[in-house]
Parts: sequence; structure tokens; C-alpha cells
Amino acid sequence: MSVHNIICRLGVSDVEKISTVAKGTPITEVQFIPGANRLDFGLGHAIEHLTKLGFRPTETAVDLAIVGALMTAADTRLSREVVAVDRWTREIALHVPVSDPSKWTAQTTLLEHMMNFLTGDRWKIYFRARPAHLKRLASQPTQLPINTPSCVCLFSGGLDSFIGAIDLFATGSKPLLISHYWDGITSDHQTYCAERLAKEYAQTLLHVRARVGFPRTLVGARQVENSLRGRSFMFFALAALAASALGAPTTIFVPENGLISLNVPLDPLRLGALSTRTTHPYYMARWNELLNAIGISATLDNPYRHQTKGEMVKGCKNPTFLKKYARNTMSCSSPAKIRWLGNSPMHCGHCVPCIIRRAALESGLGTDTTEYHLKDLSAQVLISTKAEGEHVRAFQRAINKLKLKPGSARFAIHQPGPLSDHPGDWPKYESVFVNGMKEVDAFLSGVVTKPA
Repeated sequence: MSVHNIICRLGVSDVEKISTVAKGTPITEVQFIPGANRLDFGLGHAIEHLTKLGFRPTETAVDLAIVGALMTAADTRLSREVVAVDRWTREIALHVPVSDPSKWTAQTTLLEHMMNFLTGDRWKIYFRARPAHLKRLASQPTQLPINTPSCVCLFSGGLDSFIGAIDLFATGSKPLLISHYWDGITSDHQTYCAERLAKEYAQTLLHVRARVGFPRTLVGARQVENSLRGRSFMFFALAALAASALGAPTTIFVPENGLISLNVPLDPLRLGALSTRTTHPYYMARWNELLNAIGISATLDNPYRHQTKGEMVKGCKNPTFLKKYARNTMSCSSPAKIRWLGNSPMHCGHCVPCIIRRAALESGLGTDTTEYHLKDLSAQVLISTKAEGEHVRAFQRAINKLKLKPGSARFAIHQPGPLSDHPGDWPKYESVFVNGMKEVDAFLSGVVTKPA
């Protein structure tokens, strides 16, 4: 297996030879500053938006955003099919210029561990000093902040983040919403939901959005990667960028239901290729460890970690508003795939996030007005070897196992990753897993699957 090197360059004058690149290994250089000392790939836009609001992020936070973006480039543009010997585990080395190499080098082991845990790959990361003329990449604001946020909240355009934002506004908080996207579908849902929130709560929304992504040809004319297992690293890095600009200890809210956050594998295969750890408690704890170590006064918190998605819906602080606009949130893992079937992008209705969403809305609201490509899962027998029935069948098997061996939940919650940071919460994690599966079980009542 060969290590693939992804090198960040800051401007055309950044031509320093990278001594940490192993001889004979493939290299991809990514130019982050094509001109005018402005970061590319959405980072410059995010920093400028914060500046216009009257905030200036720290240079350490800018470094972290660059790390996140470079990781995103590697994760989304290095195909497992092409670069991994086993067609799954890639070996990737990131080479990053930062404002304080000694500070970052001290966190190398922690960062590599976080990345390995998140994506299942083998990461190495090396730091060097930024070019001398780039000591500062975040501009000084020309005005004082008009509004000072009380917290930062991730805002993906999905149902959970919509509920998270509603609950904050409804209880008098003034969150700074942070979004990132690449495709237009996600962007449209984020924009629409944000506009509805602004109107409902009669205030100018503080909302920073960044289009972070890289051309498909970044590493040549080859197949790209579609799993996006590392997407939360970029999301958290953008939130930390914003939090650092507020100049005070800040909570970064990460609204995610406990069932998805734990993401217990439905079958042995899902532990690897199909399971993600984007908001797993262990991973988030390591993020808080990292932020503390590099001097960013922010703490990630998922207030819904012990709630199912249905319980989040039921407990929403503004149920009337949620019921009206929940259909405009996007939960599907790949809404664009419906284009291949001749329809506009929409929820497929049968992937894991869609199934959990449908179960939650029916449980929490008693109705679901979302438009799904596969409207009624019980209208026909679903073939478990095809996309329409694969995840339904996986849920059915996992639910049946829980019914036959209820005690297995106590061990299953530890499969995706350690819960050692929260030993007192193990019964709560077990409960959210069991209750979440019960929600899905109720929704799938009457649905039949079979092999081809």
C-alpha cells in the first residue's frame, strides 16, 4: 500500500520543498491561495462573512479550518477503489502550513487518532510554518459586532439541526448558525429553513455558510470517493472558526439524535463500509480535548445525545412551526440519486436516515408530509438485494435480534467506538438505542422484504 501525500500550498510563492514526503510516493498539491492572500475552497468566504459581522477568528482557528479542508480534499477525492489495496483502508499523509508549527506538532498523535477513528483510514499529518508574509489570514473587522451570539449551532439543513435551532431560538438564545455544503440541494434546504426561522422569530439571523469542496479532477482523471465519512471534521472546524471569533468561552451545539450519533451497526458489514462516526460521543470528546489543547475556548455539546429522533420531534419547543416546515428539511443520505430515476432530487424514502426520519415524524407528529420517492414501503415486497430493500431488511434483522436477545443492546452500544468518556451514561445510551429501534420497528410494521 502506498501513502498518498496531499500538500497544502499557500500562494504561488509557497514552493518550499516538503521534506516529510516519503520518496517515491504519489503527491497531490492543493493551492489554497490562488491570489490576493484570500483562502480558496470556501474558507475565505467564511472568514469574510465573520468579518462583516464584526468578528475576527484566531489564526489557530484558521489553521484548523485549513486542516479540515485538506482532510476533506483527501477524503472525498481519493477513491478507496483506486488507492486502497483492500479497496477500503487508505494511507494518507497531509502536509499543512500553520501559524505555529510547534503548537500543532504537539497535537499530531491526537489528530491522527481522531482522523483514523472517523474514516477508518490511516492518516499521517505533518506541519510546517506558513510563508513569512502570511502571518495573518483573518482580516481585522472594520466595524463592531451589531449582535453578539450567545452560542454557535451547526445547521446542516437536516431535521435534527432544524429542531436544534428552533429550540435555541424558542428559549431566547441567539445562536450563530454554521453551515457548510457542496451541492445545491443541501444549500437550498439550508437557505429555506434559515429564512423560515428568521421570519418566525422576527430577527436578523446570524448565519455563516461555506461552500467547501474540491474539483473531481483534483488528483487526476480518476474515480472519486462518495462515502463522506470525514464530513463532520470540516463542519466542526468551521464551527470552531466562528467560536474563536466571539472572544469568549462558547458552546458549539451539535444537534443529533442519539440513535444516529451512536450508529450501532445493523449488521456486521455496517461496522466498516457503511457505518459513520460523525458525532459519536468518543469522537466529540476528542474534539473537545483538541480545542482545549490548542487554545480555542469552545466546547462541543450534543444536547440530544440521549434522545431518539422521535423524542426530539415530540419535545420540540415550537411544534406548530416544526409541523409546518419539517418537510422542507433534508435527511436523505443521497437525494441526488433520484435524478437517475427521472425525478427531481428528493428523499429516497428507503435509506437508513430516511427510515429513521419517517419513523420519527410519524411517532412525534403523527404525520409526515415529506415527499419520498418510495412513498409507501408496504405497498410492495421489497427486494433486500436491491437499494429499495437493503436497509429496510438490515433494520428488520437488527430489530429481530434485539427482540430475541434484549440484553444484547448492553454490548451493542460499544461496537461503534468507546464510551469510556461517559461511563455513567451507558444506561442512557442503551435506552436511546433500544427506543430508537422501537420507533423504527413501529414504522416498518407490515413492510415485507425478501431476497431476489
